Amino acid sequence: MNAITLVFRGNLSAQLTDPRATAEEIRYPLARRASIKDIIEALGVPHPEVGGLRCNGAEIDFTYLPVHQDRIEILPHVPPVDVCSPTRLRPEPLPAVAFAVDANVAKLAPLLRMIGMDCWYQANVDDDFIADLSRRQQRILLTRDTGLLKRKQVVYGHLVRAQEPSRQLREIIEFYGLRPLLTPFSRCLLCNGKLQAVEKNDIRHRLEPLTEKYYDSFRRCGDCEKIYWPGSHRQRMERSIAAILAETGP
Repeated sequence: MNAITLVFRGNLSAQLTDPRATAEEIRYPLARRASIKDIIEALGVPHPEVGGLRCNGAEIDFTYLPVHQDRIEILPHVPPVDVCSPTRLRPEPLPAVAFAVDANVAKLAPLLRMIGMDCWYQANVDDDFIADLSRRQQRILLTRDTGLLKRKQVVYGHLVRAQEPSRQLREIIEFYGLRPLLTPFSRCLLCNGKLQAVEKNDIRHRLEPLTEKYYDSFRRCGDCEKIYWPGSHRQRMERSIAAILAETGP
């Protein structure tokens, strides 16, 4: 029977789920005509996790149809990943770094917003909705669900490895090299809207007595109108951000 050799580099071999996939290098029978993308995903690896493909030493894309005796290397992303520059696998780059998270990593949404990143999240939506939204709004889909990442609408995505939210945030900062893009406390933690400076007199009627007495600097969400001020909660978040950044690369 015709067959090809697949070599899964880096951490991609850990995602293999097919019983034939017992090692980094797999002899795969060509029982049907299928694209390399379909073959990779049949073995368990979602296509957004793939950073590059080489067939017999030459670069190929996801549409390539393997032939007998091909040797194909499946390469992982190499951080920091630049989603705003075109690649062979993703020739249409994103206009900006923006995220969407699903319910599996819901607590990551306010943390990304805390550091100023554009992050969409909505509870009680199905996989079709969020996969289509990631395509329409040109967002990187973050999830721990490999099935969701395999959906054809998803172009840019990442399978989050860490389980604890602060470690997830650290993972995303390092993976996408976000440090130069961080603008902490510039977005609403609840709705993702941008915060704007607001005069105290304009919102005085909405403030609690102690807040009105001790604080003079305020911001208001341009979408949901939630009010923010630099209280003890802000100081706790600043310490949290500092601790996370201290453990990430430059």
